[in-house]
Amino acid sequence: MTTRCSNGPGSTVTDGSGSTAGSTAGSTAYHHGSHQDLLWSPAEPVLARPGIEAIFVPTARPPEYLRHVADLALDLNCPLVTMHSGKWTSAASATSYLFDHLGWTDLDLIAIDVPPTAGLRLPHLETSKLLAGTVFARRTDLSAKRNLALTLSRLRNWTRILFFDDDITGLKARDALDASGLLANYNAVGLRIGGFPDNSVVCHAYRRAGGEQKEFIGGGALAVAADRTDSFFPDIYNDDWFFLLDGKGRLQPTAATGNVIQHKYDPFRNPERARAEELGDVLAEGIYWLLDQGGSIADADARHWKVYLGVRRRFITDVLGMVQAEVTASADQAAEKERKIAALKGAIGRLALITPKLCEDYLRAWSRDRQRWRDHIDQVDSVVQLNQALSMLSSPGARKLTWQINRRRHERQATSTSAISLARVITAGTRPSNAPGTDQPREVSLSGPPASK
Repeated sequence: MTTRCSNGPGSTVTDGSGSTAGSTAGSTAYHHGSHQDLLWSPAEPVLARPGIEAIFVPTARPPEYLRHVADLALDLNCPLVTMHSGKWTSAASATSYLFDHLGWTDLDLIAIDVPPTAGLRLPHLETSKLLAGTVFARRTDLSAKRNLALTLSRLRNWTRILFFDDDITGLKARDALDASGLLANYNAVGLRIGGFPDNSVVCHAYRRAGGEQKEFIGGGALAVAADRTDSFFPDIYNDDWFFLLDGKGRLQPTAATGNVIQHKYDPFRNPERARAEELGDVLAEGIYWLLDQGGSIADADARHWKVYLGVRRRFITDVLGMVQAEVTASADQAAEKERKIAALKGAIGRLALITPKLCEDYLRAWSRDRQRWRDHIDQVDSVVQLNQALSMLSSPGARKLTWQINRRRHERQATSTSAISLARVITAGTRPSNAPGTDQPREVSLSGPPASK
């Protein structure tokens, strides 16, 4: 899941004088409640629906969270690529759950154990180096997994892919097919987020205090034309908003369709979450406010960031005042209020460390990283054999990735002495009636280097 805050300074920042040269839905002098006017929403039915060629799920949660997306992959008859890290999941546990427990042996599963970023065949990004060793350095591997998905798509010549987070459900196959059809004209198509609001910590607090707040599309449910886009996911909060930008600093051709559901979580559980989000929120929201006004990154100069940072501080301070004025009727409400206050103070504290120079330096580094990413993608050639493609995701000299696949759907190969072949008979269990299944024994073969314990 990638949360976000649809805020910007409103028209106040246009010239720093308080003029009102432009606005968006739900905007105030210190806040834009929505960037949805930047998106194209189809009014007519999508006629050509070529299909999704692969679904990518970056995951750190237990395999049970993969049930919905696995069912979707069966309905769409496309590979499901799960990218695992952390103590709660692995390629082996995913195959065990989906094949042994659920018995979904028709699933074209490619489960990958993702090592630390240094071991991946990805370019060294200047944006990551700029933040390394500072309080702004990101401590997740979500961006690396998404970039790995783009690289594997080039290796496999998959042109229409779907990014899907493990805490998202509710996507219907027909909506995914509509998204695939829209990719003929758009580089990215987002599914609208429903259920629990998909916002940053600051904007969750603003919404709960009565502010008008909407959501924007993002990498949690995003179809991408992988053959056309030359963008990447920088290692920062709101990485998906950066991915949606083109080389000129404007939004790529992007549409929205369908609906998905976000799982509920507590955004105020730890104030560190608000701190970790703040730099990415400042950068992305500062840029998208310019897009709302018909501008681009070229307009994000030192003067813009100086004014914007002041407006951002005023916005969060105002939200803090709204929360502090809330009247609580129970001990649980009072406890949540205290957590919200701690989170907002954490965001204000982190904001105090962000300077106009840091914002400018980051955007310059991002621009150079776009060229690094283009050079990387240009050097990636498609390969026929899946195991060969997977082995090419490792950085030269690094330990090879481990993976498991359903070999019933892939050619056998013996390109690596570390490969294993585990043949076994699995009796299929029950899966929802709206997707294919079987009650006959199946032979499933899993292949790839053995997962480390």
